[in-house]
Amino acid sequence: MKPYALTEIRDLTPRLRLLRFPVGQAYLWRDGSELTLIDAGAYGAGGPIADAVRDWGHAPQDVRRIVLTHFHEDHAGGAVEFARISGAEILAHHLDAPYIRGERPGPDPVFEDWERPIHAAALAALPAPPAHPELPSSVRELKDGELLDGIGGGAVVVPAPGHTEGSIALHLPHHGVLFTGDAIAASPVDSQIVLGVFNQNRPRAVGSFHHLASLDPDLACFGHGEPLTSDAGAALRASAATYDLPT
Repeated sequence: MKPYALTEIRDLTPRLRLLRFPVGQAYLWRDGSELTLIDAGAYGAGGPIADAVRDWGHAPQDVRRIVLTHFHEDHAGGAVEFARISGAEILAHHLDAPYIRGERPGPDPVFEDWERPIHAAALAALPAPPAHPELPSSVRELKDGELLDGIGGGAVVVPAPGHTEGSIALHLPHHGVLFTGDAIAASPVDSQIVLGVFNQNRPRAVGSFHHLASLDPDLACFGHGEPLTSDAGAALRASAATYDLPT
């Protein structure tokens, strides 16, 4: 398969590396000699991710786990290839894991009319999936509120349903870092913080946005758009306040 090339690699902190693709992004988190990959790009991203790991002074085998925020192709498509290269375990919420394993097709978003051309442009920028995609034989299923001890002194699996039913954020409270997946995004036009697009259930997505903002992170890493590297909580709360909570 043709590699899905990275368009940018940037260190946000000594522990945190941004990996940007033509559509969306992934992140590497470092705990000493061990790494965690949060999301994995689309099909063909495994090799470029491995190169980015080596460029950071590590071997791909130092990545012990791949945490997927949801099942969509631009976040999960590269997971199997990189897991094969690295031996990393794949983790995802129990509601999205069956789609990642290919046991059944994932539900489509409920599009707003204005989202349709944006979605079409994103699909055009993604690599064509293989006719017979390689699927993971095993996905460790995560539960709401689960604590992952091996990441950042304890990473909390925060449920963020709405974009997909099994969407999660990953919160590292000891470091003030929040990985939001597609629950929240930064606009590519002006970096304004917005609700993520292409949601299955918009009211639930709005509720998740408010909840994630209440965590008050210092640094917020989005699935799409420029991360917030300081005082992220205030910016998230200000944006969330523009979306009315469902009644």
